[in-house]
Amino acid sequence: MSLSISNSQNKWRAQRLSRLGSSIFQDVAAWKVEAAASGADVIDLGIGSPDRGPAPEIRRVLSEAVLREDSYAYPSSEGGLAFRRKAAEWMDFRFGVEVDPETELLSLMGSQDGLSHLALAVCNPGDLAIVPDPGYPIYSGALAVAGVEKWPLPLKAENGFLPDQDAIPAEVLERASFILLNFPGNPVSVKADLAFFERLIALARRWDLLVVHDLAYSEMGFDGYRPVSILQVPGARETAVEFHSFSKSFNMAGCRMGFLTGNAEAVGALRSLKGNIDYGVFEPVQEAAISALDLAMGPKAGEGVGALYERRRDRFIAALGDEGWNVPKPAATMFVWAPLPAAAAARGLDSRGFARELLLAKGVAVIPGDAFGEEGRGFVRIALVEDEERLVEAARRIGAFLRGA
Repeated sequence: MSLSISNSQNKWRAQRLSRLGSSIFQDVAAWKVEAAASGADVIDLGIGSPDRGPAPEIRRVLSEAVLREDSYAYPSSEGGLAFRRKAAEWMDFRFGVEVDPETELLSLMGSQDGLSHLALAVCNPGDLAIVPDPGYPIYSGALAVAGVEKWPLPLKAENGFLPDQDAIPAEVLERASFILLNFPGNPVSVKADLAFFERLIALARRWDLLVVHDLAYSEMGFDGYRPVSILQVPGARETAVEFHSFSKSFNMAGCRMGFLTGNAEAVGALRSLKGNIDYGVFEPVQEAAISALDLAMGPKAGEGVGALYERRRDRFIAALGDEGWNVPKPAATMFVWAPLPAAAAARGLDSRGFARELLLAKGVAVIPGDAFGEEGRGFVRIALVEDEERLVEAARRIGAFLRGA
């Protein structure tokens, strides 16, 4: 007996896929195709993919390594010791944190690789994990794949988008395997200081929680702010791990390079899982990452990508203000987390409606805030991934859209 198309699709599609996350990103991609088909010059401020390449020195190391005959064997699933030692050296240089490169550091194919697999490594089906809302979609998607229950931790404007640790119910803390946070974050790019992390580590010790900190934007602080590592808190390695990424810090998004460091047991659990499902990062990419860290610790230390995005932020926020949309300045990262302007509400537009109508009418792509959770309703995320003149042009188009012009 033949199956209908719909039954066949249901048969070969796991139910967990429906829980992976929002379809909004696919919707925005379809809107971009629609806008381009109508002849629009699309300014894509949706996906946070850097528009610059890595430094010439990094590219040179990568290009030379891929030409070597010996570069094409299987790499180590845990990352070459040379890379892990260099990453540990950088952790000490950048944060004053000493980690053991052999037991407390694991290379990854980008931090998303680790974020998507960590729950599988440290949780059992039916466990519970605490993740931020709004938060990067893989935080929730990874739990769905692992069969782990999500407890969304609200990040609210009235609290400066920092979580209220005291508001987490005791029964949630009792059940939770880990709590995941991201400062400075995506989509909400606010900053957390060491005092915040000290309280978080104390909470974790009290309830026997693993703390997972995603520090993908460590090199993108503004106005003199330099993001801190949770591992700077004394004793944090007893109960915390931290993800680092080369995608944004070194414009190496397509290379897929990152690492996890911190608590040896949790790092080891992810190492065991990864050792069974892949062969690690291409060796030339590891060599390029080593060169990136050498540059970051060299004479030009501190002259990273942060200054570029700070300039873009300032130009764009000022241009939006000139158009009548006053948006708070982000403290870090490549994202602006913008509450919908009054003109949108007056026209009956929610976040998704605003993003769709703006793209189709003016060719400017942004991401509706509810892509990142229920607390994202009423916001849009705007990525600073165009040069300053294009960002100013985007602001002008947004202004015309708000005026109905």
